[in-house]
Amino acid sequence: MRALLAFTGSRGDAQPGILLARELLARGHSVTLALSPNLVEFATAHGVPAVGFGCDSAELLATQHNDHRFRSASPRERMRAVLDLQRRGVAEAVRDLLVLAPGHDVLVTGMAGEEAAEKAARHVGLPLAAVHFFPIRPNRSVPVVPTAWGERIPGALNRRIWAGLRWARDAALERPLAEFGIVEHPLPGRVSIQAYDVDLFPGLSAELPTRHPVTGFVVDTTGFLSTPTDPALTAWLDAGSAPIYVGFGSMAVSDPAGLVAMVREVCARRGRRLLLASGWASIAPQWTPEAAIVNQVDHATVFPRCVAAVHHGGAGTTAAALRAGVPQVICAVQADQPYWGRALTRLGLASTLRATDLGMAELTALLDQVADPTLVSRAAAYANRFADTGVARAVDEVEALACSTLPIPVRIHAGRPQ
Repeated sequence: MRALLAFTGSRGDAQPGILLARELLARGHSVTLALSPNLVEFATAHGVPAVGFGCDSAELLATQHNDHRFRSASPRERMRAVLDLQRRGVAEAVRDLLVLAPGHDVLVTGMAGEEAAEKAARHVGLPLAAVHFFPIRPNRSVPVVPTAWGERIPGALNRRIWAGLRWARDAALERPLAEFGIVEHPLPGRVSIQAYDVDLFPGLSAELPTRHPVTGFVVDTTGFLSTPTDPALTAWLDAGSAPIYVGFGSMAVSDPAGLVAMVREVCARRGRRLLLASGWASIAPQWTPEAAIVNQVDHATVFPRCVAAVHHGGAGTTAAALRAGVPQVICAVQADQPYWGRALTRLGLASTLRATDLGMAELTALLDQVADPTLVSRAAAYANRFADTGVARAVDEVEALACSTLPIPVRIHAGRPQ
C-alpha cells in the first residue's frame, strides 16, 4: 500500500501524522508524509522523512495573533476572522497535494486540511481517511458553545448549530477550492477516525455512525514522540520536589516576560517549583533551583513527575496529561481548546478559563481547585483507562479502507500486511 499522509497545522497537528507514518512504515507500507513546511525538519528529527505542502503554520498563527477581530466583542467579527483564517493557505495546499497524490493508494489527513485533501482525493480518485482529533461532526452531545449556558442548549438545536457552522465553513472555502478546475470523481471510500477518548463527551458514542470508527487518542502512550530528555532537566527534576508545569505550545504569548513573572510568583507562594516550556513563545531558557525554563519537553516523560499541568488545552497536550494522571489547568486560547477545558472540568479532571482572563489571582484559585485530593485521585484513576493502541487502531482503519478499494487487496493478518 502506498499512503499519502497530509497533515497541515502546528506541531500538535503534525505529530499524529508522524506517528501514523511510523506505524505504516513498520508494517511494510510505502509512505509520503506531507507537513507544513516549517515542520518538515521536526519530522526528520524523529526518523520520518517529510515534504512540505501548503503554508508555514507559524506564519498563519502569527497572522491570527495580530488580527484584532479575534478579540472583538462582536461574534460576527470573530466569525469573519475565523473564516478568513481558514481560507488562508487552502489554495496552496490543494496545489501541492495535486502534485503529490498521483501514484498513491490512499490519502490520510487531519482536521485542519480535510477540505483541501478531499479536493485532491476526488480529483485523483483516492479513498480518504480523515483523522479527527475533536468531535466536529454535527451532534447533540458536545455543547456548540463551550460555556455554562452553552450546555443548556437543547440537543436538537445544538446539532443544527453545528451543522450550520459546517455549512458556513464549506461556503467560506468554496472560492479557494474552485480555483483549480478540478474534476471531482466520487471518493472510492471514506472514513472519519475519531481519534480521541469519546467518553469525555457523554452520549456522543451513540451518535457516531459505524462508518466513523472510534479509536481513542491517536496520541496516547505510544503516541508521543520520544524526545531525549535534556540531562540538565533530568537533574533538575531529580534535585527537588514535583514542579508545576506551564506551557502553551504553539500559541503566541502577548507578554512573555509578564507571564514568566506571574507564574514564578504563583509557584513561589505555593512553595512549588516551576517548569515552563516556552514552545513558540520568545522566552529565553533559565535555570535556577526554583525554576527551569526550557524550549520543549517530552510530555510522556515529564508530566508524571509534575504536581499539575497548566496549558492551552491542545488535544495532544490534554491527552498527555490525562495519560499521566496529572491534574490540569486549561487556559484555552482558540479552536477546540475551550471544549477540552469544559469537558474535563465537567468530569472533575481539570479547571479551566480563557487565557485572556488569566492573572495571578485566577491561576492561584485554579491551582487550589486541582489540588483538591478528590480531583487528584480522580485524575490518577482516569489514567488507568488508557490503552496503548490508538495509533495501531487508526492504521488498522487506513489499511481496511485501502483494502476495500485496491484492485488487488492488501492481505492483512492480525493488523499486519502480508
